[in-house]
Amino acid sequence: MAVVRGCSIRALWILNHNSHVVFSRRFPTVERQWQQLCENQLEAGIKHQAIPFDAEVAQAFMDRKHSEELEQGRGIREALSQEGSDSWVDDIITRQVTSLQFSPKGMMLWPVLEHVRGSFYILVLPLVEPHHLAAYHELCCRSDCGGAATNHSLSSLLLDLPCITGALAVAQVLGDVVSGEVVEPEMLTVAAPSMGGLLDSIAGGMGMGISGIAARAKPVAVPVAAAANAVAAAAATATSAITGSGGKVTLKSADKEALRNFISGAMPFGTPLDLNPINLAAVRSTGFSSLDVPPTELKQPAWKPYLYRGKQRMVFTVLEEVTAALYDRDDVEDSISLAGQLLCRADMEGLPEISLQLHCPSSSHFDAITFHPCAQAPEQGVDKQTISFSPPLGNFVLARYTALPTSMQPPLQGFYQLSMISEDEGAFLIRMRLMVGYKAPLVMEQCALSIPFPQRRIVAVEGTPSVGTLSTTEHSMEWKIIVSGRGLASKSTEVTFPGTVKFARKLTPQGNGDAFKDEESDIESNLQNSEYFDVKPGNGGTGLQAAEWEEPLCWEAYSYAKASIKLVGGTMSGISLDPKMVAVYPAVKVPCEFSAQVVSGEYIFWNSLGRYPHAVLPTM
Repeated sequence: MAVVRGCSIRALWILNHNSHVVFSRRFPTVERQWQQLCENQLEAGIKHQAIPFDAEVAQAFMDRKHSEELEQGRGIREALSQEGSDSWVDDIITRQVTSLQFSPKGMMLWPVLEHVRGSFYILVLPLVEPHHLAAYHELCCRSDCGGAATNHSLSSLLLDLPCITGALAVAQVLGDVVSGEVVEPEMLTVAAPSMGGLLDSIAGGMGMGISGIAARAKPVAVPVAAAANAVAAAAATATSAITGSGGKVTLKSADKEALRNFISGAMPFGTPLDLNPINLAAVRSTGFSSLDVPPTELKQPAWKPYLYRGKQRMVFTVLEEVTAALYDRDDVEDSISLAGQLLCRADMEGLPEISLQLHCPSSSHFDAITFHPCAQAPEQGVDKQTISFSPPLGNFVLARYTALPTSMQPPLQGFYQLSMISEDEGAFLIRMRLMVGYKAPLVMEQCALSIPFPQRRIVAVEGTPSVGTLSTTEHSMEWKIIVSGRGLASKSTEVTFPGTVKFARKLTPQGNGDAFKDEESDIESNLQNSEYFDVKPGNGGTGLQAAEWEEPLCWEAYSYAKASIKLVGGTMSGISLDPKMVAVYPAVKVPCEFSAQVVSGEYIFWNSLGRYPHAVLPTM
C-alpha cells in the first residue's frame, strides 16, 4: 500500500474579500497520486472525484463563511451542530484547518488550510490518505465530536498529518509574496562592529519562520540586494496592483505571472522544496556562476544554491518565549510554558562544516527539540547537545525546542484583582514581584501590563502606581513598569498599583436604534454570585455579551491583565553556547558572537476575584 510522506499540494486558491478567486493552481501530478491512493484503499470508502471548478470553490467558501458568521461568539457549539458538518468547535485549529462542502456533488475537500493576509484568503489543499479523510467524515457525524481524552479527536487526527505544517508554510509564504512582506528572521547582536546585512533587532514572533528564511550573502555576479529588491519590487507590485473593479478586488496579469514563477521554483510538481522567495529570486537573477562551483569532492547542498563571498563571521542568538496563565488561586494551578529558537547566521566562504556544543541543563527538561535539515544532532547527552551542520545562506533557525524549567520561577509574579463596587465603577489592586530568583547577567529590560475592557468605555482612572507610568485608551489601561533603556538588574523588586476605574454608563439600543435605555444587567457587580458562575457562555439567555471574534477570551465575565516583558543577557531555560568552542572545518579563524533574549507571549494574570477560563484535564 502506498504511503504518503512529507507534503504535497493538490491545489491552492487565492480569494479576495468578496470571495472571488483571483488566482488558483492545480497540480495534476499530485492529483494522480490521490486518484491512485483512492483506488488502492477501497476499504476507506472514498471515491476519487475531480477538484471542483474555481467558481464552485468560491461558492463553497462563501457558504462556509456564512455558516461561521451565524454562530460566531457562541463558544463550543455542540448543541447547534449539524450532522456531516465540522462546525462543532470554533478554536484556533478550525480557523485554519477547515473543509469545503459541495452539496450537489456530495463531496468534501479536507484538509483545507486557510490563511488570511490583508484583503486575501489563501487556501491550500494538501494530499492526505483516503483513510484520513474517512476518519474525518466519521468525526463530523459524532455527537460528541471526539472527546479530548480519546483517540478520535480532531487534534489526534491532525497529529498524524505532517503535511498540515507544510501546507500552512506554503499559505504563509504566498501571503508574504502577495502582501509585499517578504522578510528574513532577524538576529539579535551585541554592540559590536556592523555585520553589514545583519539586522540589530530580534525576531518578532515564534512563528514557523519558513517563509522568512532568506539569503543576504553576496553572489559573485550580482549582490543579493538586487535579488531582495527584485522580490520586494514584485511583491510591492502585487500589493499596489490590487485594484477595484465594480467592487471586485483582483490581481493584474503581471502579479499572477510573478506568483506562477514563484510556485514553479518553490514547489515544482506540487512538492514544496524551497519556500524562500529571496533565494529563488537570487538564483533566477544571478544563475550559477562558474566561480561558485564547489570542489568536485564536495557536494553542494540544496539549501545553498550559491556560495558566499565576503567578510566571514558567525552569530548565534537564542530567543525564548515564555507564556503563562496565572490565577492566584489555591484551587487552580498556574500554567507556564517555554519555547525557544536557536537562530544562526554563518557568513562563510566555501562549504564549511560547523560543529558546536549547546549547554542544556537537565533541570529544564528540554523536550521536542527539532533541527534545520542542514543539521545533524546525535542523541542528547547529560546537560549537553552536540550539533554539526553545513550552514545555508543568510539567517536561519538552527533548532527549536520547548522546556519546562521546574526550578525557575516566572520572571513576573503577582496578582490582579478587580471588584465592581457599582455598575460603572470598579476598584482594582495590582501587586507584582519582578525577577524573583534570577541572577546576573540576566536583566529585565522592559515590563508593562495592559488591562483591556473591550465592552466598556473608560472615563477616568484614579490611583498612582508605585513605579512607572500609566496611560489609558478608550478601552484599556497600560502600566509601564520598566521602560526601554532603564533595565532592572537581577534582584527581586515589588511594585503595586491600587486604584479605581470609572466607565461610561452602559447603554443598549432599543426600538429602531435611535432610543436608548440603561442596561438592566449588572454582570460585573455579580461576579461573586454563585448562580452566575454556573452560566455557560453559549447560553443566550444570560445577558452575557459575546466578545469580538478576534477576542475570544474577552467575555464580559472575564477580566485579566496581560504582561509584556523582555529579558536580555541570558535565558530562562539556562541553554547557552560558548563561542570559543565553535569549531569550523576546514579550520579557519572566524569571529563568533552569542547573545540571548527572553520575550513574553500570552502572559496573562486572571482576575483573582472574578471568573476565569480553565481546562480540567480528564483522569485516565
